[in-house]
Amino acid sequence: MAEAALDAVRRELREFPAAARELSVPLAVPYLDKPPTPLQFYRDWVCPNRPCIIRNALRHWPALRKWSLPYLRATVGSTEVSVAVTPDGYADAVRGNRFVMPAERRLPLSCVLDVLEGQAQHPGVLYVQKQCSNLPTELPQLLPDLESHVPWASEALGRMPDAVNFWLGEAAAVTSLHKDHYENLYCVVSGEKRFLLHPPSDRPFIPYELYTPATYQLTEDGSFEMVDEEAMEKVPWIPLDPLAPNLARYPSYSQARALCCTVQAGEMLYLPALWFHHVQQSHGCIAVNYWYDMEYDLKYSYFQLLDSLTKASGLD
Repeated sequence: MAEAALDAVRRELREFPAAARELSVPLAVPYLDKPPTPLQFYRDWVCPNRPCIIRNALRHWPALRKWSLPYLRATVGSTEVSVAVTPDGYADAVRGNRFVMPAERRLPLSCVLDVLEGQAQHPGVLYVQKQCSNLPTELPQLLPDLESHVPWASEALGRMPDAVNFWLGEAAAVTSLHKDHYENLYCVVSGEKRFLLHPPSDRPFIPYELYTPATYQLTEDGSFEMVDEEAMEKVPWIPLDPLAPNLARYPSYSQARALCCTVQAGEMLYLPALWFHHVQQSHGCIAVNYWYDMEYDLKYSYFQLLDSLTKASGLD
């Protein structure tokens, strides 16, 4: 009896993503030719939890005309920033039986620019990606070149952003598949970003496992060591690379349906809270994103239920 009931739950969970997709998930990420009004943004995109790419949202930013690697060198080249350093470009990702965080180095931005422009070498792959509002805290000189928030989004969401982050790195720097509890407005200023997205409803097909956390340490000779973070609890993370999924180990993922999009310079991606995303970039891509804390409403509760049922039924 209990096994039959569990099978029924599993069957419903497997059928749920397709039903949700048919109702509310677009076949491709839609484009808007201009920023929406606060009402349109909230009604058409935030409430239904649907992504979109907004053109002409950054036209008034001086950054769109000014930001280049030479400009950054002249304006903030001597400023020290936090830089994530990894042997292979994957920070905060599963490697073997560990969830590995990057080595963090404080470097003048000019050192990163030297590597990006081929004038110098540095062990591993560099990525300026510190996500604790690193733009106002580490690079305040750049603030006059853009807005401190996205006015129509702030009005729609009823709050100011929790963080404004600056991103700059090599093409080899990749963000592994994960989700965030933020409404994310991701603005590409120079270059392009490639996003692979899954709606929250695909959760039954996306595996999680628990991993011992570790951190890369850069040694004197330029090699990397993994050092376990023994004081930290195990970290639940997605072990799967969506670009080359191991379907023999994770066969359910074959039923998930990714949306892929490229965000070009001058475009803004609205990435709704709880959407899974994997990110690649062009070499030297410069971007800024605004994180607005999500509403912990019924949508959040429904996702938590879906997540709990997926784990409890053994689909994970």
